[in-house]
Amino acid sequence: MTDASAEKRVVVYGDPVRLADAVASRFVQRLVRHSDAGKPMHVSLTGGSMGGAVLAAVRAHARAGDVNWADVHFWWSDERFVASDSPDRNEAQARDALLDALDIPSANIHAMASSDAGLDLEAAAEEYARELATFGTPGEPWPSFDVCFLGVGPDGHIASLFPDRPEILVTDRVTLAVRDSPKPPPERITLTRPVINASKRVWLVMTGADKASALGLALAGASYPSVPAAGAKGRRRTVFFVDEAAAAKVPPELIDPDY
Repeated sequence: MTDASAEKRVVVYGDPVRLADAVASRFVQRLVRHSDAGKPMHVSLTGGSMGGAVLAAVRAHARAGDVNWADVHFWWSDERFVASDSPDRNEAQARDALLDALDIPSANIHAMASSDAGLDLEAAAEEYARELATFGTPGEPWPSFDVCFLGVGPDGHIASLFPDRPEILVTDRVTLAVRDSPKPPPERITLTRPVINASKRVWLVMTGADKASALGLALAGASYPSVPAAGAKGRRRTVFFVDEAAAAKVPPELIDPDY
């Protein structure tokens, strides 16, 4: 059940560098608290320039060494179905920015299958659903992510859930194969909206003036089939971390100066 504190918050930083550092700092603090309490933590990563920038800032953070990475599991909200050595993979970006530098069991990095793994697109999506289920419950066959990072496109898409396409409406599947994506590459795997919204915290990270319209529509309660970012909501927190350019159309009363 979603509580009242999960109402959407907007937190603004001056530029992308300060934004990445601030989000990374919040994330590391949460990781350290979980480590101190001996709690496992499941995290869903995203791609895009800011997804990589945040992870690089985590790697550089002074307290990254205080995290017990053996208790952290990394997943992805979506992936490009390309070859394993392709730099287009979100996994490749995350490994370069952070994961390959960590002392973490390889089994804790839950990557989606690549196009050269011997599976077709549908089978790869189904395989990821089975892997998610190993950390789920009978009622929800997937882990509830402590933090689900999402990027947002200028069109308002999240993960590989694009506006006015059937994938955003699916509620009876855990993962989906996406074909003919409006953004290349054409074949992708994505989590569905129910899995994303089962996360304890959804952190949407956005920069640039080209995202201002999508942010404004998401905050204004636009229809999520047309603006998927409007339908992203964590059970405990939903936070849009944005730079000043992306916040250009946000009314001042919607910006949280204290969070």
